[in-house]
Amino acid sequence: MTGPMTEVQNLAAFVERARFADLSGKAAADLKIRVLDTLGVAIGALDAAPISAIRKLTAELGGAPLSTLIGGGKTAPDRAAFYNGALSRYLDFMDSYIATGETCHPSDNLAAVLAAAEMRGASGADFLTALAVAYQVQARLSDEAPVRDKGFDHTTQGAYAAAAGVAKALALSRDRIANAVAISGTANNALRVTRTGALSHWKGLAYPNTAMAATHAALLAAHGIIGPQAVFEGNKGFKETIAGPFTIDWLSEDLERVRLTIVKQHNAEIHSQSAIDAALEIRQHPNFAAGRVRAVRLKTFAVAYHIIGGGVEGDKRVVRTKEEADHSLPYLLAVALIDGEVQPEQFLPERIGAADVQALLRKVTVTPDAALSAQFPKQLPADLEVELRDGTALRAQRHDYHGFYTNPFDWAAARKKFDRVARQFTDAAERDAIADVVATLAERPVTDLTRLLGRIRRDVHASEFPARERSAS
Repeated sequence: MTGPMTEVQNLAAFVERARFADLSGKAAADLKIRVLDTLGVAIGALDAAPISAIRKLTAELGGAPLSTLIGGGKTAPDRAAFYNGALSRYLDFMDSYIATGETCHPSDNLAAVLAAAEMRGASGADFLTALAVAYQVQARLSDEAPVRDKGFDHTTQGAYAAAAGVAKALALSRDRIANAVAISGTANNALRVTRTGALSHWKGLAYPNTAMAATHAALLAAHGIIGPQAVFEGNKGFKETIAGPFTIDWLSEDLERVRLTIVKQHNAEIHSQSAIDAALEIRQHPNFAAGRVRAVRLKTFAVAYHIIGGGVEGDKRVVRTKEEADHSLPYLLAVALIDGEVQPEQFLPERIGAADVQALLRKVTVTPDAALSAQFPKQLPADLEVELRDGTALRAQRHDYHGFYTNPFDWAAARKKFDRVARQFTDAAERDAIADVVATLAERPVTDLTRLLGRIRRDVHASEFPARERSAS
């Protein structure tokens, strides 16, 4: 190419030059923890009704058997990106990155990058590098170009990240990386209505759809299709029409943003994690009994209030489905106070509809607090008070939680979560094998991992556990 480089070409230069050796030891370790975490929550969702529907559709459509489906079988890489991405997203138990004006889930990129890496026959180090690239691109665009308040979904930045990661996994040239990112970024600008009001299955499928499209864009670029090279700064480009002005010096970027991503301890929307911790502390008080609660009052930061507390994104006391429940602070606090945990079992249809939790969630009031809002996103503050019928007030405060970057998961904590969430469809030997491969992935071919994921069978151990949602909601 001649003339000054466009912004997408600078981004492509960053992607092309990235190497596994560029990751610090801490970043590499954190990335492997994110891989294990993502695979665990994906395996744990194998029997969900929407996943079964997608699996059936994938089988009906077919596709060249180039990329493994978790739970067995192979298909075309873009379809594998959608299916495996839907698995990792369904439980809403994946990692997050919190910027001032945007929250995203960088592990959403894993399915697409893994499918492309397997198609190419890449090394584990190549896969990890490509995934780190996707993490970096999505995090930095979330930092500098938030779109939530403009009515667009965080998958909008993900279109650039997933395409960059897939293009890296495919070892495309710089020009073709730029075209992949340009095509994907131009074509995939999603609406925030995905996560407002009455939530649907699309909450968990929006990013898999973007990842599928990004994978297809990268494959098109690999075959010589070109995209708008001024996608960021051009006439009617991303800056002018959506994000507004921002600057990222892609040629100065590293691969360290993964260290600021956070892992969920509780199976709930990320901004609720510290509030759930506070509820569990109150539940341990000797005077507490869920049946004696008169009122639950939570003060929290504005972002949590607006997304999951009943603010601008809709009433959160109407909870009928899993999608609504895991994005409702009233439900999450109520079920934590009653059950003493918020795990996948708390989102079974019979639990969501039970009289005890439906009654208690209507006693929850969520209020934004300016002082707490000022601490976000460096902290996730929560100030919770539970008033009992006799007038006793029980109070707990939190500023972070185990899994936040100030108190991060180590490998042992990640393995504990992996074992718990994946146990429905795996035995101990299968989990040991997957964890061992992830821990040593930089020294292995990526097919060592995909081979194990393809051997998992959803019907082997599932009968020992209650079914997930059995009908589409």
